[in-house]
Amino acid sequence: MTRDPMAFTDRVTSSSARWPVEAGRYRLVISRACPWANRTAIVRRLMGLDGVISQAVVSPVLESIADDSHWVFSDYDGGVDPVLGVHALRESYLARRPGYSGGVSVPALVDVSSGQLVSNDFEALTIDMGQEWGACQRVGAPDLYPASLRDEIDSVNEAVYANLNNSVYLAGFAPNQQAYDRAVKRVFSQLDELEARLENRRYLVGHSLTEADVRLWPTLVRFDAVYHGHFKCNVRKLVEYPALWAYARDLFQTPGFGDTVDFDQIRKHYYFSHSGINPARIVAVGPGPRAWLTAHHRDELGGSPFGDGKPPGPPLDEDAVPEIG
Repeated sequence: MTRDPMAFTDRVTSSSARWPVEAGRYRLVISRACPWANRTAIVRRLMGLDGVISQAVVSPVLESIADDSHWVFSDYDGGVDPVLGVHALRESYLARRPGYSGGVSVPALVDVSSGQLVSNDFEALTIDMGQEWGACQRVGAPDLYPASLRDEIDSVNEAVYANLNNSVYLAGFAPNQQAYDRAVKRVFSQLDELEARLENRRYLVGHSLTEADVRLWPTLVRFDAVYHGHFKCNVRKLVEYPALWAYARDLFQTPGFGDTVDFDQIRKHYYFSHSGINPARIVAVGPGPRAWLTAHHRDELGGSPFGDGKPPGPPLDEDAVPEIG
């Protein structure tokens, strides 16, 4: 699976003339199902930008428009985003570039006043929320991309993206046995390496949360729910990796992570939308989520999630996900 290059890579920065940092100007469009979008939702929460950048959530079920599948706002009243006033995210892409015929993806940062897409660059969006929005961030927000650790963070991210984040999709959509075998081997080789790395350290890089954790975790939280069965990444489950499973629970229970996850939407999107893999569109009911709340004991390894800072407050009402019962 080769991902289409991101077509809109403008950046919102403190020095930009076209897209300056400005509270209330932008709307972040995410899917609760998408791991790339989950990253931006996490960083938005960790940085305390909830009240600065509004958030819209597309339906987990794609809609066919003009012979293509699209992210739509069907779960809002009237099937229209209440802020952007559009039914399909592609309308923001077309507002930016009339006649655009490429892919439409989330996350997407949209300029509210013009309705134009600013960026669908999921990698730059999280970096910039952490580094460029300092004037709008909450007191006690963490530094997720400290200068002294950037080389190591970038190295970890590169390996995790190539071998795990993207390779679960290479396995799931493999066109033949050989391609599937190669992808699955990369997935579990990477998981084995991460298991060894996390046996004696709480976080991937340094002693607190960084971009590396933000980029790995959304794949882990979806692993047993969809990648293990739906994408046939079934050599082992996440719960069979003692260190990784404890690490994943540690982050799930950290404010800003688990409170961005909706397992029902994750399962519904993957099992229903990928009809080529699951033509009957039967949505799996498990595994149950309660195990994510069990004790992890990772604090015994030292470190602190927010370094010298503090956790964010609870999510805004409009951003809340269903609690695990």
